[in-house]
Amino acid sequence: MSKVNLPADALEIELDPIFKNQVARLYRITIYLRWIAIGLLWLTVGAYSLWELRYPISLIQEDFTWAAVRYGLAFQPIPAFGLCLCIGMMAGTLVWQSRNQIWGLPTPEYQRLIRQVGEIRKQGSSHPLWKWVVKSVDSE
Repeated sequence: MSKVNLPADALEIELDPIFKNQVARLYRITIYLRWIAIGLLWLTVGAYSLWELRYPISLIQEDFTWAAVRYGLAFQPIPAFGLCLCIGMMAGTLVWQSRNQIWGLPTPEYQRLIRQVGEIRKQGSSHPLWKWVVKSVDSE
């Protein structure tokens, strides 16, 4: 697993190493859940949208014209919206994850993760993420 790039001013917050590991683990789980949601979105909405747009796509493959693109998107708005939703969610997550890897987590987001880990620890084993955030770090 890759190491989480934390913001420089967040290191001023004195946290014990176990708590820092739990915050990093929650961040990784957040990334995994985002990509799982995007995968499910592509398998449902994306597949439906591509299936409904199969005729305009075949027109575009034969002879690319802006009229064919306009025909496919303007006269079939629901599949076009579904395809744009899938592409937008994937692009947004790519930009979000790239920003976090290049410049580190923004301080407000890091503090939100700290609060979330505190709530998970406070609620205990009845929290759905307890097993993946707290218990898995304790066993390492």
